[in-house]
Amino acid sequence: MAVTQEEVKRIAKLAKLSLTEEEEISLQKELSSILDYMDKLNEIDTSDVEPLSHPIPVENVFREDKVEKSISREDALKNAPDATEEFFKVPKVI
Repeated sequence: MAVTQEEVKRIAKLAKLSLTEEEEISLQKELSSILDYMDKLNEIDTSDVEPLSHPIPVENVFREDKVEKSISREDALKNAPDATEEFFKVPKVI
C-alpha cells in the first residue's frame, strides 16, 4: 500500500509537525514500507492460532499471603532515635 505525499502532509499537519520536502519524501517511503510489511503479515493464515494476552506464559510471582509472627512494637521502637510509647517520632513535614 503506497502512501502519497499529500497523506504525509496531512499526517504531519495532524501531528503538528513541520517537515521539509526531503523529510516528507523520506517519511512517505518509510510509511509505505511499514504498510507493505503489515499487508504481508495479513497474508499469513492465523486461523489455528489461539489469541494470547501475553506472548510467553505468565505466572504469579507473589508469595503466599500468610500471617506470620512479626516484630513487636517495643522491639521496633527500641532503636528509634526518638519515639513515643507507640510511634516513631519524626520532624514535622509541611
